[in-house]
Amino acid sequence: MNRRTIITGTGHYVPPRTVSNADLEKLMTTSEEWIQQRSGIKTRHHVEPGVGSSDLGVEAAERAIADAGVDRASIDFLIAATVSPDYTFPGIGVQIGAKLGMPGIGALDIRNQCSGFLYGLSVADQFIRTGTYKRILLVASEVQSTNLDYSDEGRDTAVLFGDGAGAVLCEPYEGQDGRGLLSVHLWADGRFVEELWQPYPTIKDKPYVHQGLVDKKLAFPRMDGKRVFVNASERMPEAVQAGLAANGLAIGDVDWLIPHQANDRISLMVAKKLQIPVEKVIRNIERYGNTTAASIPLALDEAIKEGKIRRGNLVVMTAFGSGFTWASAVLRW
Repeated sequence: MNRRTIITGTGHYVPPRTVSNADLEKLMTTSEEWIQQRSGIKTRHHVEPGVGSSDLGVEAAERAIADAGVDRASIDFLIAATVSPDYTFPGIGVQIGAKLGMPGIGALDIRNQCSGFLYGLSVADQFIRTGTYKRILLVASEVQSTNLDYSDEGRDTAVLFGDGAGAVLCEPYEGQDGRGLLSVHLWADGRFVEELWQPYPTIKDKPYVHQGLVDKKLAFPRMDGKRVFVNASERMPEAVQAGLAANGLAIGDVDWLIPHQANDRISLMVAKKLQIPVEKVIRNIERYGNTTAASIPLALDEAIKEGKIRRGNLVVMTAFGSGFTWASAVLRW
């Protein structure tokens, strides 16, 4: 049996409010030129008060379901990836299932940050290859804007992130044309946890939440930008090469590379190290910022809808993020 996983529907959603670099200039000491040179970002989208990751995820899922042309009642499993759940617990998977009107199906939450979509895709692939489930909804959704430090102290991080969601429908395929997900590869190295993390609130504190977190601005993400840049620029090309080697392919076989949209300088460095033409690299960080786990499915959906990715194209996706975690996936579209 040559069963593979194919993606039958894609969708994405970003909240309506666009935040420009000029808007951020009003909140902190920064400039349009500084942000663009540092990250390649011009705009990002932020939610309005009261909107959570589950809400964005539902919108993206609705679009993916419509794109696949399937009845949502036929979906038998749901995977949700996020670093920014609506609540500490439960995760957003059960919320998305309920809001979509799909009570009863299993819902698995993935907490692998920027690599979350590819980690989720690896799980979906195994379930489908083994015949455990036949139609899986994979959603990656993030609301980062509500927990950023919009002061000079936090500007290095605050200018980077945006809110958004992407979703795909995964199903089995037994055709002989080579179409489908060829492989997914996962790595992690917890020695670098403190290079990119949010250390507070922590369950090690008693009480878990206290006024000091607010007074001392402790509950914001922290990042060693240089260490992250160096590691991401090394690990993502390695992950791509590992994925190609596992399938007897070379970089010249790749039609499209979709890197996690962390920073445009990183994407360009990855392209340079892989010696792949920049024209083959999907890059949309200019308009959305870093949408964490949502960045790859968001970029995938845009590229498909714009007619860039066509049937038979070889698409390689790669991500790197907090943990450190990194991953790659090779897909024959």
